[in-house]
Amino acid sequence: MALAFVSQSTSCTSTACTAMSASASDAARDLLYQDQQQAMLRRSEVEEALLAPVTSIMKAPKLTAVTERGTGFAASQKSTSQARLANQQAKTLKRDGVLLVENVLSNEVADQLRAFVLEQQQVAQDVTAEDPSKSRGFYGVEQARKNRCDLQLSLLRGGYKADADTSSNDDIIGAESTQHVLADALLEILGAQGSLRSLYEKLVTPKGEFYELAAVVTHPGSHRQTIHPDLPFQDPAPLYVVFCALQDVTEDMGPTSFLLKSHTAAQNAQFMSGDVDVKNAQLTGADCRLANLKKGDAIVFDARTLHCGNANSSKDKNKARALFNFSFRNPKISGSLGYEGSIRPGYCQAMSLADIGDALSAYENGEAEPFAKYGGGLL
Repeated sequence: MALAFVSQSTSCTSTACTAMSASASDAARDLLYQDQQQAMLRRSEVEEALLAPVTSIMKAPKLTAVTERGTGFAASQKSTSQARLANQQAKTLKRDGVLLVENVLSNEVADQLRAFVLEQQQVAQDVTAEDPSKSRGFYGVEQARKNRCDLQLSLLRGGYKADADTSSNDDIIGAESTQHVLADALLEILGAQGSLRSLYEKLVTPKGEFYELAAVVTHPGSHRQTIHPDLPFQDPAPLYVVFCALQDVTEDMGPTSFLLKSHTAAQNAQFMSGDVDVKNAQLTGADCRLANLKKGDAIVFDARTLHCGNANSSKDKNKARALFNFSFRNPKISGSLGYEGSIRPGYCQAMSLADIGDALSAYENGEAEPFAKYGGGLL
């Protein structure tokens, strides 16, 4: 019987054997991935226990920018005030590696953007269910973890509905939104008078590359991440990232944990030492802050800072945590950052902070599709 089996096996066609080999290879990769995920989950639970005694709620620093009286016009005074505040914010951020800024986005626009993001996520799920090869156009760094994803956003009015090849449905192809929700949000944050415009000009100058544009979405059932920096250590800071809450983030929704002052060369070297005992000692001695953000509040952080998203353990299936996420690259750093980032491929190296500002000025002056020349970000 064994000889007969060997004879039958060796007589199989080349195509069939290749298919069997590919199937076995896929199965092996799936098993390896599952093993890796389980190991990461176990490690995240250890880290959570180590950090629990040294964790407190993150607070916004008390920073003020008083404008001197009797100097200049009102607009000039406001600009000067914003610059002073940005200087203080930048100092705090460079000291701690992370900064909480309140009221970055209005409640109204935050609500609209959250609804838009969840709608976009549903479109992405429907499209990739039919054609998994299109996932690169929708998902970024996080796409395979359970109930967690980085959703890469389109700058066109209507988002994914403006992608000509997104779906065969007539109500998707060429559909237009009456409101450009993403442009409204970017205007409030990065427009000429935007809540973070002066800070980013201070951090990366107007030449800073628009490096990420996404929404981080975690649904109930998502697991805790392991502690990590976003990229390998370089000096000066290569990337400054924003997480803006599109709803109140309660503790059961899995707010992000940040380790203050962990963005230094010494802290990164300790974390990357490969010695578990050294890493554990680092965590037990950390100053960990939990970002229980209010709607419209934002965290700005140095991407070298150690952090992790916590598990969304909510029993309410509607308590998805949605964060508007973007970043700008420091033009002083050349070459690879060692981190791809979450942005549609057609937007890579396409825009600077100044370019974003110009587009938003055009939008404020009545341009309906201010990012038209950059397209939907697909290649």
